[in-house]
Amino acid sequence: MTIKAVLFDLDDTLLWDERSVEEALQATCRAAAEAAAVDPAELEQALRREARALYESYETYPFTVNIGINPFEALWGRFSGGTDEQFRKLQKLAPEYRAEAWTRALHSLGIDDAKLGRELGERFPIERRARKYVYEETFEVLDNLKGRYKLLLLTNGSPDLQQEKLDGVPELVPYFDHIMISGNYGFGKPDIRLFQEALRQLNIKPEEGVMVGDKLTTDILGANTAGIHSVWINRRGLTADGGILPRYEITSLRELQVVIDGIE
Repeated sequence: MTIKAVLFDLDDTLLWDERSVEEALQATCRAAAEAAAVDPAELEQALRREARALYESYETYPFTVNIGINPFEALWGRFSGGTDEQFRKLQKLAPEYRAEAWTRALHSLGIDDAKLGRELGERFPIERRARKYVYEETFEVLDNLKGRYKLLLLTNGSPDLQQEKLDGVPELVPYFDHIMISGNYGFGKPDIRLFQEALRQLNIKPEEGVMVGDKLTTDILGANTAGIHSVWINRRGLTADGGILPRYEITSLRELQVVIDGIE
């Protein structure tokens, strides 16, 4: 069987988004500790808890689940792109959400300071935008694949936010023949329609493609449903559960070529 194309997820597959978020949260919490008597680690945990609960309370939540926009992206995203009216609601809601999430986190630790909460809500986006991390093997692997296979980037999220991430690492974009952002389509991974559109753009059969991603519930489930070879990049040594099993599992992108060679 000949593999003609490789589909990649973006966040925590090629870009190290988790590190960016973690470091930005830590920096913002340290700034809070300088302004108030609060433990940075405790504030971070409180923020994660309060932000998620608040995020899930908004009427936009089902839409964000469908598109694939998580609470921490909403803590720094502008949502100025996308044609769906739900993006305009998110655009209006985002500043309030950021301020309220931090204010509630402070309040849960006994600090009633809405002004500081708003300042932290404005600080986190700055800290997050200052941190652009790419896994060390990303460009090495893409260099090896480029020209030998068609390459497609398939990412969930808001069009403007995902584009901002790509703009932050401009050397990444030229590797790809196609870039698909779920917010431009009205549905996200694991929706089979997104994978079918990717196959259409690549002009390949399902069995001629390989999908590489870090999330079982989106990347792997969607690829499995569409009949595409699924490769789970599992850098953290997690265990596949919930009935979603990748066809292949790797711990580094450097192992991908061996998987492709095995298929072929």
